[in-house]
Amino acid sequence: MMNYPLLITTFMNRAARYFSKKEIVSVYANETFRYDYGRWYKRCCQLAHALESLGIKRGDRVASFSLNNHRHFELYFGVPCMGAVLHTLNVRLSPEHLVYIVNHAEDKVIFIDEDLWFMLDPVKDQLKTVKHFVIMSQSGTMPPTTLSPVMLYDEWIRDFPEEYPFSIDRDENDPALICYTSATTGDPKGVVYSHRALVLHSYTVGLTLGAIERDCLLHVVPMFHANAWGAPFLGAALGCKQVLPGRQILDMKALCKIISDERASFTCGVPTIWLMLHKYLEEGGEHDFSSIRTVVSGGSAMPRHLMESFRDKYGFNIAQCYGMTETSPFVSAAIPKSYMDGLSDKELFDIKTTVGIIATGLEVRLENIDTGEEAAMDGKDMGEICIRGPWVASEYFKDPERSKATFRDGWLHTGDIATMNEEGYMSLVDRTRDLIKSGGEWISSVDLENAIMAHPLVLEAAVIGMPDPKWQERPLACVVPLPGKETEISRNSVMEFLQDKIAKWWIPEEVVFLKEIPKTSVGKFNKKELRKSVLPALQK
Repeated sequence: MMNYPLLITTFMNRAARYFSKKEIVSVYANETFRYDYGRWYKRCCQLAHALESLGIKRGDRVASFSLNNHRHFELYFGVPCMGAVLHTLNVRLSPEHLVYIVNHAEDKVIFIDEDLWFMLDPVKDQLKTVKHFVIMSQSGTMPPTTLSPVMLYDEWIRDFPEEYPFSIDRDENDPALICYTSATTGDPKGVVYSHRALVLHSYTVGLTLGAIERDCLLHVVPMFHANAWGAPFLGAALGCKQVLPGRQILDMKALCKIISDERASFTCGVPTIWLMLHKYLEEGGEHDFSSIRTVVSGGSAMPRHLMESFRDKYGFNIAQCYGMTETSPFVSAAIPKSYMDGLSDKELFDIKTTVGIIATGLEVRLENIDTGEEAAMDGKDMGEICIRGPWVASEYFKDPERSKATFRDGWLHTGDIATMNEEGYMSLVDRTRDLIKSGGEWISSVDLENAIMAHPLVLEAAVIGMPDPKWQERPLACVVPLPGKETEISRNSVMEFLQDKIAKWWIPEEVVFLKEIPKTSVGKFNKKELRKSVLPALQK
């Protein structure tokens, strides 16, 4: 066989050559911008030349501080295909963490959306390695920033050639992108993605989820979050129409209009987005989902009752997947097997609410946290999910000490506790640090949260452990009522609702009602903050 490198450059070249007329759509608040893969490729070439003019070399880190738009999509290919490494900065990070990751990655250039510059202005003097700032402006005007030296993206690349000699004679293990985990403790950790990893990841995502050239990909997952789950690379590889909705991902009326107008068929998002969408639909929101074929949810557990409601009321079938920054991120998908077509609804959703079977190309083992032995495939025996495979990181970037704790004996130790049934479907139980041990028995905060969120008056619920002198720990439920229902729900009504749904000793010791649950920069419950804010008040 030929020793031919696996490079995302081949995705870019294929899209430009064979699908040059297919659309790339970028939705802004006041306009919708459209162009095609042919024009996109020419601008990727101009970008590559422009970066070279700044002295950017192979392996240099180039950062983006941007939402989902067509210029960011140009960076996704123009930067790594010319040899540099794209560092996608999470725009939701604290200023402290933002400064840390820019300096730790040693970014040379930062590309910034025109409406995000104000977040970098206050910290610009702390960015030690950044030599240039580039504003990506849809309005065509320079914002009143104090960043310096600063250029407008379109003006800067405009006069460079529309052809570039992208090399395919290079090492497939060269870094292409770098993304930092959102830290709840300590500083964020960097994960470097190679060309090879991204190509193989794209192959498997497409194979597992059944993506095809006819699909219209709607990118709801932010492009700064784990490579938008790899969907931009998958879309280019297949020649799919791609829709980049920018800030509109948080406006459910606008999002539904985009789905309808663009005939979106394939999309991914975190449960927070689907919760917002469900609320909009329940209030009578206008929608047309007739084009939707594949919907993926990941990042945290999707409540069962919501999955059932989406399917039964709106024909919106959600497939739950599992992954993490360290795995590029795809690991598994909860897709029923062909011989499960005859299952009852209850049995079907028992499968759909798992995180699925390990993806082709990866290996998984569930390691008992007490004995280190592999957990049994019986749906009961719990163990830490350990993964290895060609798109799984082997270390954190320039962080040997923290790498030792996570990458051991050739496996990524995820920190997620799960069970696996006899069919191979994994069900998340908890994070190792969030498991509650009460009277020597483990309680899954995730399962308890899902049970509470099935209550008709509950919007969200997070469960943490509270110290108990007799049982060591007991569950504490932090509940957000549905808007307008705050006076109709009580501690006792939540307890009564749970009586026939969970083991008696799982029923929370206490229920507190909150206006909102704090979340991390990627939308997960921030239980560290909950412990800091809720527990002291109860212990007074």
